[in-house]
Amino acid sequence: MGHKTEFLYMSEPDTIAAGVLDAKKCIDNAEEVFKLLAQGDYLMGGNNHNNHGMYIVFPKETPFPNMPVAGPDRRFVAMPAYLGGRFDICGQKWYGSNKDNKSKGLPRSVLMVTLNNKDTGEPLAYMSANLISAARTGAVPGVATRYLARKDAEVLLCIGCGAIGTSCLDAVITQMPNVKKVICNNHSPAPAEKLAKHVTETYGVEAVVEADLETAVRQADVISVAASRTAFLNIKGEWVKKGCTILASGPIHFDQEEGGEYEKNGGLWTKMKVVYDHIGLHHAYVEDAIATGDKEEYYAGVIGGPVYHLIDEGKKEALDDATAIGDVILGNKAGREDEDEIICFIACGMAVFDLGLGYDLYQTALENGIGTKLLLWESPAQCD
Repeated sequence: MGHKTEFLYMSEPDTIAAGVLDAKKCIDNAEEVFKLLAQGDYLMGGNNHNNHGMYIVFPKETPFPNMPVAGPDRRFVAMPAYLGGRFDICGQKWYGSNKDNKSKGLPRSVLMVTLNNKDTGEPLAYMSANLISAARTGAVPGVATRYLARKDAEVLLCIGCGAIGTSCLDAVITQMPNVKKVICNNHSPAPAEKLAKHVTETYGVEAVVEADLETAVRQADVISVAASRTAFLNIKGEWVKKGCTILASGPIHFDQEEGGEYEKNGGLWTKMKVVYDHIGLHHAYVEDAIATGDKEEYYAGVIGGPVYHLIDEGKKEALDDATAIGDVILGNKAGREDEDEIICFIACGMAVFDLGLGYDLYQTALENGIGTKLLLWESPAQCD
């Protein structure tokens, strides 16, 4: 006898109705996922269970007229995962990306999340994930702000004011009870002006646009970095205030000229505490870098690359001795230990966060009749 299988399709408006724009909900969800990561109740791709995903890497040239060739942000990525705890779900985040999408009225990346029954493999939900991805990307530094930032922090600096920068702002600002000012810094002024207006209208907080990076950094108690990977971002350690929390959701360098050596034996990286999103992920990145045979090029493409360099050179503590935010949440390791301590939180993104948030949106959708049920089969035509 066959088995009927249906799954829930959720459009982008459906995910909004289910609460994807609720920053606190997303932060609480991400905090729960961090605990599961620290406890080991998860699986991601690869034999090490920590790979970010499998990429289709397009060639620079091809004799086949229809085959895509390499271009800015042009890739397809499959990111499978299992998330334990109350989620107990398998699934995948899938996306295609192309910088030229903007000229077609599309976002740079088009993302979808699939949730599957962990035992049978049946699809449970298939959902639009651009907002899910943005929300969980913002929620991750939101969790870090909750646990690492000084409670009296008053000035938030946002470096990078696009869609992801806005998502980070919306999460981080909820975890700064004494915020009085938001500074918006972007390589082009229009997104900074848009974000400043959003802050003023949504939160009633003073917001200013500051094009000069040094002037902006010197004022900040919390710095959220969500800047483009295509522009080199370097901050001099002398600009950073004591007690500052730096949230690196995008690539960042300290005391380093583009393509040059680090100043002062590694600069600010060696003087401040670095807290990672998940140690296993960064081990996987280093393993992948070694496998490519060109660690320099690989490190240049990941957010933690500058720290990996210093670890290789013996100028920064090894990953196994470092601190992950999940262990801070569980009380296994200390977070902020001194009010003057400068902390940098490095976040690289993992599919388990998309699954965790997607699962809660799915449950909300089921409870409230949101989404569209679709039939996979009344009875499978082939049943071994």
